[in-house]
Amino acid sequence: MRSHSFWKSLPSVLLGNVLYAFAIAAFVIPGGLITGGTTGLALFFHHSLGVPVDLFVTCSNVLMFLLGVVFLGKSFALTTLVSTFAYPLLLSLFQRLPFLQQLTSDRLLCALYAGALIGLGLGLVLRVGASTGGLDIPPLLLQKKWGISLSLSMYLLDFTILLLQMFLSESEEVLYGILLVLIYTLVMDKVLVAGKRQIQVQIVSEKFEEINAAIQNGLDRGSTLMQAVSGRLREERLVVFSVISHRELPRLKQLVAEIDPAAFLVVAEVGEVRGRGFSMEKISRPDSDEGPCPR
Repeated sequence: MRSHSFWKSLPSVLLGNVLYAFAIAAFVIPGGLITGGTTGLALFFHHSLGVPVDLFVTCSNVLMFLLGVVFLGKSFALTTLVSTFAYPLLLSLFQRLPFLQQLTSDRLLCALYAGALIGLGLGLVLRVGASTGGLDIPPLLLQKKWGISLSLSMYLLDFTILLLQMFLSESEEVLYGILLVLIYTLVMDKVLVAGKRQIQVQIVSEKFEEINAAIQNGLDRGSTLMQAVSGRLREERLVVFSVISHRELPRLKQLVAEIDPAAFLVVAEVGEVRGRGFSMEKISRPDSDEGPCPR
């Protein structure tokens, strides 16, 4: 990660670790919940051998960090350095605040709040391309060395850690733990795509040239003309394809309706769009004196 990108992502990484550590200290440990990852493994050794959670997390994160430096390179080390040391430090700090242990005794509330906060924290860290460190690293090594799917190895690792804790937990704790994992997974997925979703439109109309021009000039959005053949009459025609924001959709519908009320319009939401006009700045058209416009 370049220096500029690192400093730009630092606030998100720090906030993510604060939320993660707060959730563990305020809800997971006091509620007697089980979870996956480094924290789940730390809880297993805490309940079975009495090892302090923050101490185990610190040692594990440092070990995994060094492993990552050796096998994944120095550029990887920079992305995980903050999480590797910030999370156990924050966890230790929060555990020393007595009032956090008394927020609620309701396990369901603990599972709900912990799941929401952990998912939000992990999402903020992963969203900027950083790593949470810890047990994220073995799956990355497996992917690099043997091409094993990252998601598959992470799920198997978390499942194994949950199984270990099941032997020391009551059935109710296990059920709450599964609920916790489900919640933070769902929240994390939502955070990762938040603000990145866009609208994909395909427009079939005999007045495709006018609609195409309206999209480029009226919405300042790029468009593509795709060759298509009608299913019944086998007539060749051009379909206007474009990607716009949610806010631009009503305006687009209005423009299309004004040009051709009988136009066939297909609207679909896409998870993320990268490229000129979205993840990159627009460029000015060489044939126009107007402002920036995507090609």
